Amino acid sequence: MKKNFFSSDIFILILLAAAKFILHLLTNHNYGFHRDELATLHAARNLAWGFISYPPLAPFLGSIELDLFGATTVGFRVFSALSQAIVMVIAGLMAKEFGGSRRVQILASLAAGINVLSIIQGALFQYVAFDFLWVVLIAYFIVRLLNTNDARWWLAIGAVIGLGMMTRYTMGVYVIALVLSTLLTPARKYLKSKWLWLGALIALLIFLPNLIWQIQHDFISLDYQSAIHARDVSIGRADSYLPEQLLMANPLMLPFWIAGLLFCFRESKYRMIGFMYLFPVLTFLLLQGRGYYPAPTYVMLVAAGMFVFDRWLGTLNPKPALLYRTLGWSALLLGFIVVAILGIPFAPVNSAVWNINREVHDDFAEQIGWRELTEQVADVYDSLPEEEKARTGILAGNYGEAGALDLYGTEYNLPKVISPVNSFWMQGAPPETIDVLVVVGYPDNSASSYFNSCKLAGAVSNSYGVINEEAELRDIYLCKGLRKPWSEIWDGMRRFQ
Repeated sequence: MKKNFFSSDIFILILLAAAKFILHLLTNHNYGFHRDELATLHAARNLAWGFISYPPLAPFLGSIELDLFGATTVGFRVFSALSQAIVMVIAGLMAKEFGGSRRVQILASLAAGINVLSIIQGALFQYVAFDFLWVVLIAYFIVRLLNTNDARWWLAIGAVIGLGMMTRYTMGVYVIALVLSTLLTPARKYLKSKWLWLGALIALLIFLPNLIWQIQHDFISLDYQSAIHARDVSIGRADSYLPEQLLMANPLMLPFWIAGLLFCFRESKYRMIGFMYLFPVLTFLLLQGRGYYPAPTYVMLVAAGMFVFDRWLGTLNPKPALLYRTLGWSALLLGFIVVAILGIPFAPVNSAVWNINREVHDDFAEQIGWRELTEQVADVYDSLPEEEKARTGILAGNYGEAGALDLYGTEYNLPKVISPVNSFWMQGAPPETIDVLVVVGYPDNSASSYFNSCKLAGAVSNSYGVINEEAELRDIYLCKGLRKPWSEIWDGMRRFQ
């Protein structure tokens, strides 16, 4: 008898994923755009085969969302929320590949849904959300490869690697991990397979347009990555890397992913999966990466760990088995409550829950005040005599501010924003006729060295009194008279953030 799809394992997983997707849709409107989203919005409206701070796939997806839903927070976050919902389905399917029953698949899916980074990325549009999906998908295809012994899975692996390289350059670390994992396990037999090399060719072809763009622009993204890494190390963002690994999967999932890691190394068949976790974690540690970089790898470990947990329960008497099963479900429920408080934008600004969030991360705080900032810049611009406005520009020293002014500026009849930050710099030097600037986002009037005169003309604030980066870089200056032509100073003004 043909199995009914609506009673199948995959349908249950899709229902669970749909619930998370809907949760994000219902809550993703509560604040404004995040500073990273504002920069991506600009990139999405100015598509290219590359950008200084990231490859082109995320902006391309963002451009589709703009066409479909307009510039709304809910609409712009649809694909990132969808990507994290898909991760839940893949996690369940991975648990099935390990040998898990429907119950194990549900447990693995729910555990993936409450992964700390997955929750946060479902509430934002960042390239991290899609990178998360690609890493999990590669892991699933590797498990399928190992279970079926069908070398054609290398084609799927190669395609996802290509998409990953077009999303985030850290995918290169996982490529190295895949190579080492293949060499150190029986999977090295596939080195003789044409499918592995065809998969590698597919990855290269997908990534090739961005590679050509990098060559044409002297690998500018390497300069950017080097500068940002040096900044992160100098301010201590890598100092808590190892402790953060205990939290990434969700603190309450710690026993499960450790069990999954041990299982993968004990079972020679799945040792490749163990190395696919170990190598990236160690590589990012040596490179002084940030703690969330290996977060996607915990999905595959938890999927394996849930299978181990359920198998162990089967060896117990009914009463202790019921007790431990209850503890497992309780861990999932409590884990959801924890990450919901920390990662889902539902709490009113400055409420008790909001303040808890504010202590842990600044993602929500950096979604406050962008339209108000634009209004305050517009007030300074509107105060100028009409004869000056024709030669006035808006100079932003921060990519979030540049993105906000680019998005909202036309509503306030502002001229096109000028910014030397990241890919905004690639728009080129402004017209030489621009010699009056409303300047925002430069601390301590640091832009004054480019002008004959600068004076304080306004201040940035938000109605909630939230102290974020804009509130800290609050001064708005009016500067006049370039000391040198734009063509001479533009390259030297370039800033990486």
